[in-house]
Formats: sequence, C-alpha cells, structure tokens
Amino acid sequence: MEEKTAMPSLEKLVVASSPHIRAEETVDKLMWQVLVALLPAAVVSVYFFGFRSLVLMAVGVASAVLTEALVQKALGKEVTVADGSAAVTGLLLAFNVPADAPWWLVAIGAAFAIAVVKQTFGGLGANFVNPALAARAFMLAAWPQHMTGKFPVPLDSVTAATPLAILKGTAAGTLPSYLDLFIGNVGGVLGETSALALLVGGAYLIWQKVIDWRTPVSFIGTVALLTWVFGGKGGLLTGDPLYHVLAGGLILGAFFMATDYVTSPITPKGRLIFGIGCGFITVLIRLWGGYPEGVSYSILLMNLVVPFIDRWAVPRVYGVSRARA
Repeated sequence: MEEKTAMPSLEKLVVASSPHIRAEETVDKLMWQVLVALLPAAVVSVYFFGFRSLVLMAVGVASAVLTEALVQKALGKEVTVADGSAAVTGLLLAFNVPADAPWWLVAIGAAFAIAVVKQTFGGLGANFVNPALAARAFMLAAWPQHMTGKFPVPLDSVTAATPLAILKGTAAGTLPSYLDLFIGNVGGVLGETSALALLVGGAYLIWQKVIDWRTPVSFIGTVALLTWVFGGKGGLLTGDPLYHVLAGGLILGAFFMATDYVTSPITPKGRLIFGIGCGFITVLIRLWGGYPEGVSYSILLMNLVVPFIDRWAVPRVYGVSRARA
C-alpha cells in the first residue's frame, strides 16, 4: 500500500532573515517595562522639584511621540508610536535637564533625538548612537547656559552647583551627605538625583530580564575601582568611590542608557567590554577632563565601537579556532 506524505503548501512558507528563534518579548512589551522602571525616578523628581518637573517630562514625551508620528507619516511609513520607544526617548531626555530649564528646550531636544538621530538613520533598530544622549550633547553645545551651571536645590527656591562640580573643585559649595545623594535631596538634573529610585527601576529591569546585569555592573564597578585608585587628593587608593557612584548620572546611564538594545553589544563578553569602556572614559573625563560629569559622552563614544566589539567578542564555534571561525 502506497504511503502518502502530506506536503505543506508553498504559499504558507515564509522566507525571512535570521534569527528564527521565537520569543514572547516584543518591542512594545520591553519599552513599556522600561517606562515602568523609570516611574520611581519620575515620582521622586516631582516630589523634590515640584510640578514643573512633571511639565518638562510631559513635554519631552509629547514632543518625541508627535515628531515620530509626523516623520513616519511624511515618509509613508507605518506609524509605530504605540510601541513606546519614542516615549522612552522623550522621558530620558527630560531626565537630563535641570528643573528650571525652559519647556521649549526639552521640546526641541526630543524632536532632534527622534527626527535627526533616530529616523534619519532608518528608525528603531537602525540608529547607531543613543538618541536621547545625542540630543543632550546637542542641547549642551547649543544652549549651555540652560544645561550647566547652577541647578535648583530640591524643596528650596535657591540654586547650587552639582555635587560632582564641588567634588572636582570647579564650583564652590558644601558637599551633600551620602544619605542626601542616595535619596535624591541634591541639586542636579531631573532624573539622576535619586540613586535609590534609579536602583529600584534598574533592579526591576534585571529581574524581568529586560536588561543584562553585565553592562551596568561592569560600568559602575569600573568607575568605583578607578576613582578609588586615582580619585583621591592624597595619592593612590585614597579616592571616594561611593561618592562618584551616587553622584551625577552614573546610575541612570548605566541601567537605562548603556543597556539600549540598538546601540550596545549583543554578546555577554561584549557587554562586559562595553561597560568597562564606558567606566574608563567616564573616569577620564571626571578626573582629568574639563567637565565634572562624563557618563553621556562615554556612552556615546562607546556606541561608535559596538560593531567592532561584537565582531571580536562573538563566541567561538565549538571545535573551530577563532582564526578559522
């Protein structure tokens, strides 16, 4: 008796590029989880800096989402603002401005991040640097008077220099305590002041496996080690690593920007190298550069070498030498 084998219809076969592993994660789900993780820092910012910080965050998100919709519509593309990626960019950008920044500055910065840095290179997945950080660098160059100098002090009507500027000696003032740094009761930009709120959000992302622990741990660990060795005024091994970790934008950058899927390595070893590189450049700028902070520029510079890191760190095929692989 002849055995018949069922043949699939050719119309049902789909030809697509790799990877072919199906997973439950989608862009929408990942981006909305990032927004949830940023919520504690947003709430703390509103508590310390008042209603104006909520306005700036709303302007950043609205400008980013509206710009993405308009650009995609103008280019005849599918409008994908519901995936949450533009909202994440707008919120992160607002986190990088002081509470007294004008609203138009945030609106222009968010539009620049989406229209120039993201959509010009093909949209989500095609940009080679982090859009929010590139926009921050643009705003810093174009309107430095609004991005640097004195920052509003939480729960007060005065302004003061950031803790890193005081620590570096480029500004006068009294260094806040470790506790104030940890909870966020210090002058700075909206989203980077509270280490506690950012760590809660970062732990949530690692727990949900949205991000890999290797990048933030190697980033923060490198900064702690190098500032302890070289950051003290009394010579080697006299630095204050805890202060460098808690002050500035290190925790915000390590958990929420250096881990960007598009602009960071895909291999475990590559993520360690990326984090160490970010930490090394951050310390170079903080200790010997002309700027008290260095997180943004370190991530942007390391974004540029991600293709080389991924090529070098690709796992070796079992039984084949690296040269032949």
